[in-house]
Amino acid sequence: FIQTNIIGTFNLLQASLAYWKQLQDAEKKTFRFLQVSTDEVYGSLGPTGKFSESSSIKPNSPYSASKASADHLVRAWYETYGLPTVTTHCTNNYGPRQHPEKLIPNMISCALAGKKLPVYGDGKNVRDWIHVEDHSAGVLAAFEKGKPGEVYDLGGDAEVENISLVKGICALLDNKCPKNSGSYADQIAFVTDRLGHDRRYAIDDSKAQREIGFTRAYTLEKGLEATVDWYLANTAWCDMMRGRK
Repeated sequence: FIQTNIIGTFNLLQASLAYWKQLQDAEKKTFRFLQVSTDEVYGSLGPTGKFSESSSIKPNSPYSASKASADHLVRAWYETYGLPTVTTHCTNNYGPRQHPEKLIPNMISCALAGKKLPVYGDGKNVRDWIHVEDHSAGVLAAFEKGKPGEVYDLGGDAEVENISLVKGICALLDNKCPKNSGSYADQIAFVTDRLGHDRRYAIDDSKAQREIGFTRAYTLEKGLEATVDWYLANTAWCDMMRGRK
């Protein structure tokens, strides 16, 4: 994380700054350095409220601290050198082709393989889920319409406890690919909580909606069903991805 998110971002900023400096004035005005970041940089929320672009940066894990560090570097290159940067923060992504190690595809794969479905802690950690196509549309809108030096938060308006999400996946699988007996939910097993596991994330993306026209095409219900369908139809792809080092 340190090498990729901090040193890597520094290298990209230096290369982009050198490139930007040699552009003609008209090209300089349209150039953007886009930093795609995460809501994890804000830390953990209590039971109410949402993060916004004005929230304090309080990362709790080494990963989120490295992302916050990168965000600060990006801001510094804008303030110090005038490099036209734009930063986005998103909530949890899901959808087709997500690596099988991530929560949703991992639950699908483990369920189909008859394995335990590992849920961290008490399962009540809350995440706001955004479909990858909605996130991609938001990133493109920020790139094309975002104001240099600004930050735009992109959410899914789909808060749910982890345990509820896993049970929802099991219900979809019960319907689409039923077991010989019982429910896939019978395979749920609670495991030791992750270190630095923030309790709740949620994003207020009204600024992005207002200033760059961000909209969502997917509800969690619609997006999750389409995602389960994709993984059921692409089990060979998942096996191939797991085999990579």
